[in-house]
Amino acid sequence: MPEQPPYLRIADLFRQRIADGDWTPGDRLPSRAALSAEYGVGDNVIRRAQELLISQGLLEGRAGSGTYVAEPRRRMRMVRSLSRERRGGSPFRADMAALGRSGTWEHHTDAKVPAPPDIAARLGIDEGDLCVRTRYEFLSDSKPVQLSTSWEPYALTGGTIVVLPEGGPYAGRGVVERMAAIDVQISHAVEQPEPGHATAEEAQLLGLQRGSLVTRIRRTYYKDDGRPVETADIIVPAAHAEIVYEVQIGSEG
Repeated sequence: MPEQPPYLRIADLFRQRIADGDWTPGDRLPSRAALSAEYGVGDNVIRRAQELLISQGLLEGRAGSGTYVAEPRRRMRMVRSLSRERRGGSPFRADMAALGRSGTWEHHTDAKVPAPPDIAARLGIDEGDLCVRTRYEFLSDSKPVQLSTSWEPYALTGGTIVVLPEGGPYAGRGVVERMAAIDVQISHAVEQPEPGHATAEEAQLLGLQRGSLVTRIRRTYYKDDGRPVETADIIVPAAHAEIVYEVQIGSEG
């Protein structure tokens, strides 16, 4: 087997010192120079080990001050379930209310955006067909906890009261409720979660270190005839939230 990279070995040693209580939450770590001398490795190895643990939420960097052991965070529980959407209102707001938090969001919608190839494939439309694209930044007690970019075919919603997801009488409602308002019944959704690392832009919006671990969810809603009606890319910081799937078991007729 190939030898473990030095920075991963050092990260494991740092992680163990935190687990053993040698370094406790709020403690400032020794300087990189001191750690390099203690462990017999280069400064770059120490830096990469610290960056890895920062991305995992075990350490935090403070500009001009140094690197500290992070305070333990209670991870939010985010439930993914189509049945939750069918109950009406915003599923995100309901999740935050269950945690005793205020759930809000900021958004920006662009109408009549040509569908790029990957989005067109997911929506079953031609590349360049017009879509309504909405970018979201979801906030829990005014702190960013989730990003999402949603795409809906303009041919489906154009000229209706729900063409703008955040405008009109159904503003702020879930996709299921909005589509039902124009007699489009959603029967199921498909979600594909994958681990990843935050880009520089995503890290800035979410208040994370660049490269922090995130869960990327590719979600697509389908109407009862199997046609896609909306697709979205959702980004959730791994250190802040756990993703839980609720599976509905229907009774047999």
